[in-house]
Amino acid sequence: MRRPTQRLEAGAPGSSRGGGTLAWVVVFLLSGFLLTCLGYGCFFLAFALAVIGGVLGSSLGKSHRRLCALISLGAGTLFGVTVFGILPESFESLRWWGLLLALSSGYVAFVLITKYVYHVCPACAASHFDEATRHRFSDIATAMMVALAIHCTADGLALAAGHEAHEASLAGGRALDFALVLAVCVHKVPEGLALGALLFGAGLSRRGTVLRVALVESTTLLGGFLGLLALPHIPEFWLDAVVAHVGGGFLFLAVHAVGGEILHHHKALVLASFAAGVALIGTVTLLLRLL
Repeated sequence: MRRPTQRLEAGAPGSSRGGGTLAWVVVFLLSGFLLTCLGYGCFFLAFALAVIGGVLGSSLGKSHRRLCALISLGAGTLFGVTVFGILPESFESLRWWGLLLALSSGYVAFVLITKYVYHVCPACAASHFDEATRHRFSDIATAMMVALAIHCTADGLALAAGHEAHEASLAGGRALDFALVLAVCVHKVPEGLALGALLFGAGLSRRGTVLRVALVESTTLLGGFLGLLALPHIPEFWLDAVVAHVGGGFLFLAVHAVGGEILHHHKALVLASFAAGVALIGTVTLLLRLL
């Protein structure tokens, strides 16, 4: 008699873990709805795009070539928003050493998280997840979720910083705000796709996969809330320092995505997609500054 294949189920009878996960997802969905009603829909949009990526990752399987293209496009947008949006904006009020210090703090923070916790972004480190990694997923799940939650919180903080720069009528604030929203949202799709594919490949059900993707990615809303609460009350100098700190993290993600193993798999595709992402943000930022 053939034995049915078992998958890990979130919310299975007798398990309180699935119910708790679902409750947290509902709470953050309501938070996202509130942000949308208040005119901060970009936070919920970023969250929703990541969850859609998770659904696709658990349903369509993972084409490494397609994933490489999406990851590299997202990495290009993060690099582009740092070069064309964050650096010009922060350089207005920070001296060169202050700008360098803020950028370095963001970069080093993600380096330390990746080294001592886990890869801070599963999409940026997709090539590191081999079959052996999936089979021992239960050993690394907590560390990966914590690292990605920190990354998503930083995404929400970045969106809040761009929004506040726009609201404060800083020079280039409108262009920075739009470029940050575009870059984060483009990056969220392959991020959710890679996480969903990893979770599903590790043996979770589709429902369990999507719930966990939603739970982790909902920290984007948490970062947005924290940013909206704190950033309006800090001086312009520190706001620019926060924006530059976020840019340092974006540089790490961009370099991490196109460097190392992933560059050796589909070199031409990776570089072309990365260049397209940089060009997209550069063009949009330039047009917004001219308008």
